[in-house]
Amino acid sequence: MTTHDDPDEQLPFDVFARNCPSRETLGHVTGRWGSLTLGALREDTLRFNELRRRVEGVSEKMLAQTLQALERDGLVHREAQQTNPPRVDYRLTPLGRETAGRLLGLIELLEERMPEVLAARERYDAGR
Repeated sequence: MTTHDDPDEQLPFDVFARNCPSRETLGHVTGRWGSLTLGALREDTLRFNELRRRVEGVSEKMLAQTLQALERDGLVHREAQQTNPPRVDYRLTPLGRETAGRLLGLIELLEERMPEVLAARERYDAGR
């Protein structure tokens, strides 16, 4: 861990740096489907189709890709059970729970402040 006393000292990961791997993970978390998937899984462990119903509008392909990316980043745990028919459950890892918690704070803020956002959009559009 680094200290912030030396202004020339660099953090080990810097999302603003082009080649930093944290940038890719930030994209997975903050993209439309990633953020909605993390938010939905914060509520409960879900099967694929339950998750797809919860995240309205996501295609099967996009959800599968999103889950793979989040699993690869260590945010989602996939558990396949050898039953007939096969059952696959998805849940957040501890890192995923912490990430989703912070993300839900942003989501709640936006939902609460949507009247201001909509008013700003109207002002913007009227000026165009």
